[in-house]
Amino acid sequence: MLPTDAGTPPSESELTLSEIGAALLANWRWMIGAPLAAAVLALGASYLITPTFTARTTFMPPQQQQGGATGALASLGALAGLSGGLRNSGDQHVTFAQSRTIADRMIERFDLTTVYDEKLRHDSRLKLAENTRVTLGKKDGVITLEVDDHDPKRAADMANAYIEELRKLTAGLTLTEAQQRRAFFEGQLKQVRARLDAAQAALQGSGVSTDTIKAEPKAAVEAVAKLRAELTSAEVRLQMLRSSLAETTPEVQQQSAAVGRLRSELARAGTVEQSAAGGYIGAYREFKYQESLFDLIARQYELARVDESRDGGQLQVIDAAQPPERKSKPKRSQLMILGFVLALIGVAVKTTLSLIRERAGQRV
Repeated sequence: MLPTDAGTPPSESELTLSEIGAALLANWRWMIGAPLAAAVLALGASYLITPTFTARTTFMPPQQQQGGATGALASLGALAGLSGGLRNSGDQHVTFAQSRTIADRMIERFDLTTVYDEKLRHDSRLKLAENTRVTLGKKDGVITLEVDDHDPKRAADMANAYIEELRKLTAGLTLTEAQQRRAFFEGQLKQVRARLDAAQAALQGSGVSTDTIKAEPKAAVEAVAKLRAELTSAEVRLQMLRSSLAETTPEVQQQSAAVGRLRSELARAGTVEQSAAGGYIGAYREFKYQESLFDLIARQYELARVDESRDGGQLQVIDAAQPPERKSKPKRSQLMILGFVLALIGVAVKTTLSLIRERAGQRV
């Protein structure tokens, strides 16, 4: 017990810091010998622990994961600003590396169920997750992947295998998305081509030749036709987004707002009313509309084909994993210091408790 009031002299039953210090000094052999012995025992115990080695690899994720979708939206001209920016590819690849699909492939590839001495695959996944760390650099965007294992060569092989499995996974996901996008725009292109042929035939039937169409500048009609084409292309884009995303997602909401804006502009331009059937202006307007729409859809289709021809983007490895030469665990110096400190605290507490019991016996 320590005095609670610095201005009041301690009673005989109270312990002062000087008394506790004197008791500890009297047991200086224990205060030094016991911590030293504990440090030596901790050092010896560290040699009984199987060493752990950490292999490290760093890589850069692909920077064009959203290239096709963003390029298709950018081809709409006025709607390019609504793309919302690229998704963070680094965060995506960190999630991919920690996915169950990658974990199962690693377990099968290295027979980790046997290595970890686990009966269930679920427990092997948990052990693998415990031995694997994936971090993303906030400033440079570099991903660091570390794998712990008792075998330094296997640790390096597993770290490099993560890169290979990530490449396979991302290539498959990107290819599937590109295939779907290409097939969608391919169907739209066929429909627009058929309507363009019909509009051209109707225009020629009105007695206007193709040369006359190219020679006569009709800026107002062409501007309205272009606006209608942008509206239709935006509606096609909205339909594609709704087929894969929920209505409440930012992409769908932004595209819906863009469609509404284009409809308002078209209404203000006075183009809601249909032109007289068979008239030159109506036929010419329809032809220019279908022609502009065909160009827009064709550009989107070509972008989708380019994305489909890619291999999903390559991970750029900065430093491949090498078998580590030094163990990462256990830290013998830390164990020695911890043993010394714990033993020192234990001796001090024991000495103080003995002094308290002795003082309590004197009061009795």
